[in-house]
Amino acid sequence: MKDGNIPIIVGAAQYRQEKDSVHPLHPLGLMEEASRRALNDTGSSEIRNCIDEVYVVNLFLFSYRDAPGLLARKLGLNPQRQFYTAAGGNTPQALVNKAARSLNAGECRAVLMAGAEAFYALRRASKGEVVLDWPESKSPERIDGNNPPGISALERKYNLSRPIHVYPLFETALRASLGHNPEEHRKYLGELCARFSQIASTNPYAWIHRTASAEEIATPGSGNRYIGYPYTKMMNANIDVDQSAALIMTTEKTAMELSIDPSRWVYPLAGVELNEIWFVSRRPHLDSSPAIRQAARLCLDRAGLSLDDIGVFDLYSCFPCVVEITRREIGIPEDDRRDLSVTGGLPYFGGPGNNYSMHAIASIVERIRQNRKLKAMVTANGYYLTKHAVGIYGSERPSNPVYGGEATSLQASIDALALPQPLERADGEMTVEAYVIRHNRKGEPEKGTVIGRLRDGSRCLAHIEANAASLLEMEKFELVGKTGRVRFNPKMGLNLISFNEFTSRL
Repeated sequence: MKDGNIPIIVGAAQYRQEKDSVHPLHPLGLMEEASRRALNDTGSSEIRNCIDEVYVVNLFLFSYRDAPGLLARKLGLNPQRQFYTAAGGNTPQALVNKAARSLNAGECRAVLMAGAEAFYALRRASKGEVVLDWPESKSPERIDGNNPPGISALERKYNLSRPIHVYPLFETALRASLGHNPEEHRKYLGELCARFSQIASTNPYAWIHRTASAEEIATPGSGNRYIGYPYTKMMNANIDVDQSAALIMTTEKTAMELSIDPSRWVYPLAGVELNEIWFVSRRPHLDSSPAIRQAARLCLDRAGLSLDDIGVFDLYSCFPCVVEITRREIGIPEDDRRDLSVTGGLPYFGGPGNNYSMHAIASIVERIRQNRKLKAMVTANGYYLTKHAVGIYGSERPSNPVYGGEATSLQASIDALALPQPLERADGEMTVEAYVIRHNRKGEPEKGTVIGRLRDGSRCLAHIEANAASLLEMEKFELVGKTGRVRFNPKMGLNLISFNEFTSRL
């Protein structure tokens, strides 16, 4: 560590485009707006001349050949290096770690990072509500960093590529481990989500400002259908937003040279990144996450803090199970009075693609500026509870700063727990470990998929062999722990499982 090269956040901004905007900005325009606000937030007109690195978070739907280069030119910046990230909601926190390492090593003087999504504007245009005068969307010329597929070939065969169909697997496994029956857990999820909705209702940058009750969130109906049972629509991340956020990072030395007020400095006290066992079907337990547990513990240790020192959290919240599992792994008691989100979470604040956690970090910067004693923790999640980045923030200079980097031994210990590849052809009795029931746009059950074990302990996947009426009946009962008959269907090339216990009821 070079003297004076302690990294700090000196600028943070968020932008929410008005829903009725006549000329809605495209994602780059949203990033430009948030970035200008972040630059102004530093209080220095000279900071832009120090920005040597520009990072842009991977865009979901509308992309550009060179988003970081375009953003730099729009802002009049001349960076030495530009980065366009791989996909994953973990990336904003991972970028803070990356910038902190670069600044700490003296490789740059200041960093700008930004991200945005404009799904809502695109949807309005598709309905003929607005005409978009946007540039042509183009595939990025490069993606910096590894971007391997998040699912295996076998998982893809069972249509487990969309998060809305994978996260219910974690939820049903968790529900069973908690000992909740489906009705108890439905209410439990509603109460968890209602608190997030309440937080979002007072956040000026949130997409939804209406508070929803626990019963409203948890009750399926025409306006709140099941998407992937047991999740109603109001429990899912809401990507239908126009939002952007940006951060400016520099060092103590540069901030002092630029006369940036120390009351605006916020320190990344520690940052850690770890991955879960990469493919969901090879994880021995679907109701836990050793990667989150180890990353949070190491982050606290590096910051020299205990969990009791953290005054506020923002736990990634694309689906309820992520909040629940993260809370349990970190060790936050269920009755803890500290809020688990500073924004209101992805279903209510909004889920702008991979960039949600940059909004969380920007919100935490604002909180710490208002309360200099506050310590805050952010957890960020990518893919299918797969990629994790944890950060801790405060107003005091860290005594032994370590920013990210590979926790090699910890990652090896996690990877070593991986199960063998699931059996492609299964036959015999299979006990369910987790399941999802997909619903169509009318709210009707279409297909169920389970993960489970054969008698010899082998893991396998299977679609449920049942009609819509049988699937609807199954939703009234706990399927985890039930044993069915699994067989391989050569025509389909898939395993099918049947449960006589349920079909006999109809």
